[in-house]
Amino acid sequence: MRKDFERVHVTTRGRVAIVALNHPEAMNALSPAMAKGLMEALAFVSTRGFRALVLTGQGPAFCSGANLAEAAQEASWPPDAGRYLDEHYHPLLFRLRDLEIPFLTAVNGAAAGIGMSLAMMGDLILAARSAFFVQAFAKVGLVPDGGATWLLPRLVGLARARELSLLGERMPAEKALEWGLINRLCADETLLNEAITLAEKLAEGPASALSATRRLYWESPQNGFEAQLACEREAQCRAGQTDDLREGVRAFLEKRPPCFRD
Repeated sequence: MRKDFERVHVTTRGRVAIVALNHPEAMNALSPAMAKGLMEALAFVSTRGFRALVLTGQGPAFCSGANLAEAAQEASWPPDAGRYLDEHYHPLLFRLRDLEIPFLTAVNGAAAGIGMSLAMMGDLILAARSAFFVQAFAKVGLVPDGGATWLLPRLVGLARARELSLLGERMPAEKALEWGLINRLCADETLLNEAITLAEKLAEGPASALSATRRLYWESPQNGFEAQLACEREAQCRAGQTDDLREGVRAFLEKRPPCFRD
């Protein structure tokens, strides 16, 4: 099945939705139109019972950053960059954060500027060997956005985050793996299949527990230790009432793979 949205399309494999940024002639540069299409694609996925999602790019790039060529054609150029973020990009980032299902990014090429931010939003990040990451903002007189100053230090550490943002140098996928920015490095030709295979594994897991795990990790940087323990307790109480727990324990005792249904 394929479902098309503006500059985005969705295909499926079983219980996995594959969402592809689809403006390859602009190297999938993010624009308000693409952000709208991606929001609509995510809404579609949320109503179809999928249990995992893979985000990738169509063509040779994952996302080359904001679509400055289109922005420069607007009558209000230069635009109010803060308004752009508030109206178009922040709602998208919040929606990705609040997904109820595990979310993987499969970085198939350039991930620049806000495209790098999109890549970092994934619960798991896979990259092709030819992929690269770049904090391109300073090169055009802007500051990092798309949550980069929150996400990047938590993935690679503050010193490396500053280096990447201030110098704006390319980081090859091999270095991204070495620095802990990504989880797995894949051959270009196998990237998408490896991401889907991993997503299928997650789709077989306990849906409510995985969703709660996502929330706990998003909450943890804002919480003190005591507050996070309280969040874990609340989430565990809910997990303890699910059929998935009963099935997981039965499967463990019977020495067989579990069959989760929640």
